[in-house]
Amino acid sequence: MFTKRIIPCLDIKDGRTVKGVNFEQLRDAGDPIELGALYAQAGADELVFLDITATIEKRKTLSALVNKIAHRINIPFTVGGGIKTEEDVSVLLQNGADKISINTAAFLAPSLINRFAKNFGSQCIVLAIDTKLEADGNWYVYLNGGREKTNTLTTHWAKQAVDLGVGEILLTSMNHDGTKQGFALDITSILSSTLPVPIIASGGGGNSEHFYDVFTKGMADAALAASIFHYKELTIPDLKNYLHQKGIPIRS
Repeated sequence: MFTKRIIPCLDIKDGRTVKGVNFEQLRDAGDPIELGALYAQAGADELVFLDITATIEKRKTLSALVNKIAHRINIPFTVGGGIKTEEDVSVLLQNGADKISINTAAFLAPSLINRFAKNFGSQCIVLAIDTKLEADGNWYVYLNGGREKTNTLTTHWAKQAVDLGVGEILLTSMNHDGTKQGFALDITSILSSTLPVPIIASGGGGNSEHFYDVFTKGMADAALAASIFHYKELTIPDLKNYLHQKGIPIRS
């Protein structure tokens, strides 16, 4: 059985780590390079760095920041935000990123996924899906940092993206984001049980039990969280010890 992964996420705006609730009310959480180094030392399995305004402001993630991060940590990390071309991917990988995350650009031009997978390998192409449960009981895809609703079902888009060559899916529930009330177990389990690629659950992690639930009931391969780690409400060693004691395969 593959070990489950714990992944701190650092949302970056103007070079600083920020965190909000339901994608709004952002507040400062520290320097992303320093936080990343601390998480690596604490036993994080991977890191995700997302430039959350790059797509909106029509600018690219700064490769210099990626380079600095790569020189400070010794675990794999993913970078996302404003990635639209093979050149964007190449620059980030050359500066030390292990994977890249695409979201809005891939939805608007799905052929990007196929091109990126062919040129760089599916293993380093992560599709980020921001999703929201609507009143009709369905989960829909949202774009541009959660600002724009589409009429596309999350399950449909995820399957299409995997068919095109995505190697992993980062699934963020906008309903649960920042609430610390638990992950979206239903949509996570649907994708985990029907797709052949790893699913990273994101949004709602508030305590150790929530992580246990998303690994068992949600069948997620990895769980991502931000504010509980940023504000030291839960440490990675304590979380891993809890999961190990509960029988979850985890890297110590």
